[in-house]
Amino acid sequence: MTQDQREFDIVLYGATGFVGKLTAEYLARAGGAVRIALAGRSQDKLRAVQQTLGESARSWQLITADASQPDTLKAMAERTRVVVSTVGPYNRYGVPLVAACAEAGTDYADLTGEPMFMRKCIDLYHKQAVDTGARIVHACGFDSVPSDLSVYALHRRVTDDGEGELTDTTFVVRKMVGGLSGGTIASMTDVLRAMANDPEVRRLLEDPYTLTPDRAAEPELDPQPDMPWRRGSQIAPELDGIWTAGFMMAPVNTRVVRRSNALQDFAYGRRFRYSECQSVGSSPVAPVASAAFAGVGALVTKVGTRYLNKVPERYIEKILPKPGSGPSERTRERGHYTVETYTRTTTGARYRARMSQQGDPGYKATSVLLGECALALALDRDRLSDLRGVLTPAAAMGDALLARFPAAGVSLDVTRLN
Repeated sequence: MTQDQREFDIVLYGATGFVGKLTAEYLARAGGAVRIALAGRSQDKLRAVQQTLGESARSWQLITADASQPDTLKAMAERTRVVVSTVGPYNRYGVPLVAACAEAGTDYADLTGEPMFMRKCIDLYHKQAVDTGARIVHACGFDSVPSDLSVYALHRRVTDDGEGELTDTTFVVRKMVGGLSGGTIASMTDVLRAMANDPEVRRLLEDPYTLTPDRAAEPELDPQPDMPWRRGSQIAPELDGIWTAGFMMAPVNTRVVRRSNALQDFAYGRRFRYSECQSVGSSPVAPVASAAFAGVGALVTKVGTRYLNKVPERYIEKILPKPGSGPSERTRERGHYTVETYTRTTTGARYRARMSQQGDPGYKATSVLLGECALALALDRDRLSDLRGVLTPAAAMGDALLARFPAAGVSLDVTRLN
């Protein structure tokens, strides 16, 4: 059965979780006549979610599926064009579903920020997905769509202007109100624990090209640290007066963006260097705060990657937000973010991409981004790239997402600076 002959356009797996419910709400508002089903372990809980979604979701079907029962995932994947998963941590629960989608030739999108899960999927299922025509697209939320699509938008503008390729490129979080989801924090903890348990995992994750399709093909550039701290003027003249520190999600986002470059045959350039940071302001204490952020980040990473496995999981679970939990609606609505990405091209031209969105980044904004990725995969087939396999948002559907963003309340514009 081809994708066009399948029963559903989108199946949302994990619809009863916190971000799953938010994504279902967004699809109910933005999906129009899209054929959607909700999937999870409990029909009763799925039905309870469906009843909150309004008239547009009355016809949605409910599918019982469980990561511990691969046959249910296989049956689900064979019925739809796209599976969207919000069930994490993905390294614990995600592999069987990716396997089912790769085998069925079904497109897939998730919210993972776990490099080892992505690496595992690349190693196990990339070739099979290429053969069956599946697009397996990771990191479709706040991690890592703003990073990935900002650089993609810069690349498209620079190419249109005939200004060569990208070189030094830096993503800067200028404003962010809100937080990371409980699932994201649980994923980060799992990554640190895996690094503490296995020196080979630590070595792989410390490589800036963790997710590369071919390590030997990557250019040998100067070091690209995950947690740099520096003056804003070292990034761009427009940032003179501020100080920056490393962004907590840089170890994930930077590797996703570098994979996008490699998957697109190094379209961004062979001299493309990428880093991420966050503004800590311009007050007299900003230099100290910048250094402190860098020091604390490095210390947490060093200690966590070597000793977290010695702390019983039950103690960590008591103090961290639970996956599936989240803030109040008022808090989600008040959240927002603005990020700027600066680049210099091989001809010396400078550009800035600015992306902003209303809504808590880890929850509301993420549900919109994931929902738009799902709709792009299901509906915008003529705008998707020809690539298949384990992909990134930019490599799979860069043009489709850029076209969709304005109507979804996502602002992304590119400005030439000189």
